Amino acid sequence: MIVSRRPALPLALRFSVLLLVCTAGSARAQTLLDQEERLIEIHSLLIALPTGNAPGAYQSGELSLGLEVIIIPPIDGTTGGKRQITASDRTPLFPRPRLSFGLPAPADFRAYVGIAFIPPIAIHEVSSTLGALEVGFAWAPAGPLSAGLRGYLLAARSKSPVTDPATRDTLDTVDLGADLSAGYRLDFGPGSVTPFASAGLAGVRGTFTVTSDGEVLTSRTINPSFSGGVRLFSKLGIEAVAELVVFPGRLVHPVFRLAWMPGWLSKT
Repeated sequence: MIVSRRPALPLALRFSVLLLVCTAGSARAQTLLDQEERLIEIHSLLIALPTGNAPGAYQSGELSLGLEVIIIPPIDGTTGGKRQITASDRTPLFPRPRLSFGLPAPADFRAYVGIAFIPPIAIHEVSSTLGALEVGFAWAPAGPLSAGLRGYLLAARSKSPVTDPATRDTLDTVDLGADLSAGYRLDFGPGSVTPFASAGLAGVRGTFTVTSDGEVLTSRTINPSFSGGVRLFSKLGIEAVAELVVFPGRLVHPVFRLAWMPGWLSKT
């Protein structure tokens, strides 16, 4: 009687299999933490300051008083066997005042400074305090094409029920970002239409504190960002911007902005 025998695994291969099994077990142990850090990252990116406009939109001395509306996409709060409460469980959007002012610049160039803020007003048991500063510089000759560079810094504190409906946990966020953008202005009688696109990086540090037990979780990431949108301008001094913001693998959401520009003198 002939008995078939499987060849023995080489020692190196057996060691590799054992290492793979141990590594897989370690990865499973980190899954819950990874999911929690991912939620921190998503919520921190949600309040990041997108490009928000076509490059070179403001001439020196022009003021734009705008209200930005950030649409919150569905966010899955599952971490391990428990479901956390996310921003999308409370509201589908949140508003953010955003102001821009044109600065002096050399011929064929434009510059601006902008601020964004959210006062500490609670809505549906959620309150956010936010302040952001942005600075932009653009090449904007007489023709329709423009290109610009922008940088921003943002700090925010949000308090909301996350781990338990009866408590209010805290998320502290610091965002530092920069992007390159390009736009192409199409003029017509009452104003102009300017499609634009941008690409950049956003460095995010989110610190989440659980109120019930004082546990602190921190997420630090650098995320590529892309956006595309269109600016509609009326010579009556009204501008409207619609933009789709993409952080690959993390977040995709639209942003809308409506602004009034008193004393509008722009040639664009």
